[in-house]
Amino acid sequence: MTTPSHPVAGLAGFAGLAAEQKSQDVTDWAARMGWVVGLLLVIALVYWLMREGWKWRGTLQGDLPELPQAPAEPGDPKLAHPSPTAHPSPTATLNGKPLTLSGRYHGSTTAGQWLDRIVAHGLGTRSRAELTLTDQGVSVVRPGARDFFVPTAELRGARLDKGIAGKVLAEGGLLVITWSHGDRLIDSGFRSDHAAEHTVWVDALTELSGGPSEAAAPSHHTEGSR
Repeated sequence: MTTPSHPVAGLAGFAGLAAEQKSQDVTDWAARMGWVVGLLLVIALVYWLMREGWKWRGTLQGDLPELPQAPAEPGDPKLAHPSPTAHPSPTATLNGKPLTLSGRYHGSTTAGQWLDRIVAHGLGTRSRAELTLTDQGVSVVRPGARDFFVPTAELRGARLDKGIAGKVLAEGGLLVITWSHGDRLIDSGFRSDHAAEHTVWVDALTELSGGPSEAAAPSHHTEGSR
């Protein structure tokens, strides 16, 4: 014959089970905290290694001269010329208006090598950018980053591309300006807020530099892009 359980004994059993469950929760929480701390340490280590790699790359590029600065009298903005493939935009339009561009600077690399990033003198810092083209060259104003100037004599051409410095966009989404600085040939990538401006800039820069870019367009792969 089964003896019925006493209510007090049942309550004691439930209390013991609850206490055991609570103890188990505390143990799991401590283990999770250990995993979180370990993960944070790994992230910090990766960040430190990336930072050291960036500094090391900058040291290797220490032979790169200081960036040219815009002359005191940069001249009047160059005027855009009609192009059958270009479309009007709010910033740079055709038929004689100043050729300027507002957008983003996505980085610079050794010409023709889209992953060989150049970081010396702030060229590795992505930023907003305001470009103005004059007969003397291209003025690049970067809020929060170092401005620079590409003299006309150093221009080697321009092209439409889709990737630079590990950044991949849609086909033709980048305006890449090729220029010479010191003993290096550099590709600098820009993306206008109005993509229709890219073709106008390629035409104007090609004309100003005396021909298309001397550097072969790089072969792009998405591996390692970020």
